[in-house]
Amino acid sequence: MEQSIVDLYDDYTHRPLDRRVFLERLIRLTGSVAAADLALSVLECNYAHAETVAANDPRILTGAYQSNGGSIKGYTAWPRTMDPDKARQIIIVIHENRGLNPHIKDVARHIATEGFFALAPDFLSNLGGTPDDEDKAREAFAKLKQEDAVEIARQIIADFKARSPDMKIGAIGFCWGGGLVNALATASAQLDAGIAYYGIAPALDKVAAIKATMLMHYGGLDQRVNATMPGYEAALKAANIRYQMYVYEGVNHAFNNDTSTERYNAAAATLAWSRSIAFLKANL
Repeated sequence: MEQSIVDLYDDYTHRPLDRRVFLERLIRLTGSVAAADLALSVLECNYAHAETVAANDPRILTGAYQSNGGSIKGYTAWPRTMDPDKARQIIIVIHENRGLNPHIKDVARHIATEGFFALAPDFLSNLGGTPDDEDKAREAFAKLKQEDAVEIARQIIADFKARSPDMKIGAIGFCWGGGLVNALATASAQLDAGIAYYGIAPALDKVAAIKATMLMHYGGLDQRVNATMPGYEAALKAANIRYQMYVYEGVNHAFNNDTSTERYNAAAATLAWSRSIAFLKANL
């Protein structure tokens, strides 16, 4: 697929752009309505492919989450051999800008198979929760301020640490969630490890406040996000923050999302995932 088509879709999913306008531009790029429909079929997420670790997988158990205050809901997964009330390593899974969808729940189950307790909060909880319709989710995200999302995540971490101060907490986020992991790291000294997949850099003047060890994954073709990378790396180095940073050449934004046929890249996703799990095991 022409990169200009992928870039248009990326632009559509990350800024306010009426779907009618997007489709008109897509038809112009592809040459016909039929070609535009075909492009959409491999660009948009197909959640029928979002259960690579089944909810009834015998290795794990799953459940629901509700914050201490009751307003934030989410999805949890943990190894069947683990007592979740005694978990000492918590991984917060932060979703993309379409909310807590089947793909992110699958990511949480993957993490549970690696021996961790995974919690995927729904950051749209206070806006009615994640809707099934992706365009409605996009509209809801326009109302969600990053500082409010950071505070939700910071409070979740604080609640867990209050139960057990020696608990280790990591966060892994994708797209919008990757940017949130970066911002969260500047706002919570209680975060032990952060993994950002193709996430926008945080405010550079706040990078020195990071206490967590960080891991960042970037798609080589992701010009929008990658434009924020050099300044971020310079700030990390200047503040002596422990970090690892990888760029996967020739792959797009969202290369880990296996429900999007065109943007998913199996080789890059597999390598990045192996690095992420090794990172979590080494730092938690």
